[in-house]
Amino acid sequence: MISPAARDALQGWLDTRQALGGISENTIDAYGRDVSGFLAFMTAHKGETQGLAALARISVGDMRSWMASVRGRDVGARSLARKLSAVKSFYRWLSEREGFEPTAVLATRSPKFQRKLPRPMSAEAAQDVIEAIEIQHDNPWVSARDQAVVTLLYGCGLRISEALSITGRDLPLESALRVIGKGGKERMVPVIPAVREAMKRYLNLCPHPLRDDLPVFRGVRGGKLNPRMVQKMIESVRLQLGLPASATPHAMRHSFATHLLNAGGDLRAIQELLGHASLSTTQAYTAVDTARLLEVYQAAHPKA
Repeated sequence: MISPAARDALQGWLDTRQALGGISENTIDAYGRDVSGFLAFMTAHKGETQGLAALARISVGDMRSWMASVRGRDVGARSLARKLSAVKSFYRWLSEREGFEPTAVLATRSPKFQRKLPRPMSAEAAQDVIEAIEIQHDNPWVSARDQAVVTLLYGCGLRISEALSITGRDLPLESALRVIGKGGKERMVPVIPAVREAMKRYLNLCPHPLRDDLPVFRGVRGGKLNPRMVQKMIESVRLQLGLPASATPHAMRHSFATHLLNAGGDLRAIQELLGHASLSTTQAYTAVDTARLLEVYQAAHPKA
């Protein structure tokens, strides 16, 4: 059980993080779960409810016990690192508020893990996916809808949630589209002719009324299109084309970034187009490019 004081402190920290902006509701929820789990563990570990004074006395040994407990539940290194990051952030805030030294918590080393590189499709595979979507449904407007969604993912580098959040207010699509990304962060992305053509075809066939306050992409019954429907459609196309399991809707966004980088795109510009808060996130695509070059080198170099 978490003490009322600790619970209030946790809520105060979460409110502060949310007020600063740039953090999605899902991330705030994850922070809350991670720190709540930590506080609950410390209560059980110490055998008594942990008030703020007790939390200020957390030792290196306590931190090791918590990490061992999390590991014992088959939690991977990446997830444990995320939990530790949340706990550290909470303790930085709490220590400034309560005036104690959080060294034992902040000095805890994050577990090492291999960062997963984005797994983009080739330009040919991405185009094959877009073309194959046209024959997946007997209803022409549904086929046009699905093709327009996936063309947006690849042509503009959108997240699936961003594409499905486009409303009638964003129409007609001109040379640029205003996108509201994670944490409410706004960005402008160029709209290439292929995207405009796919959208125009869909809008001409869509049987549902288009209003400023309604989503552009609709389900068969007229409600907002469920992202799971797009995922299932891509999965079906992937199996037909013999593509790997990594060929997902999000892989279209990865492909957008990687193909721009391969063509000489500036990393900072790609960061802006993707809506990444940190350049380090975008830099993962340089690792993809380096890995691809190494494969070519090893396959082609006479002394490799």
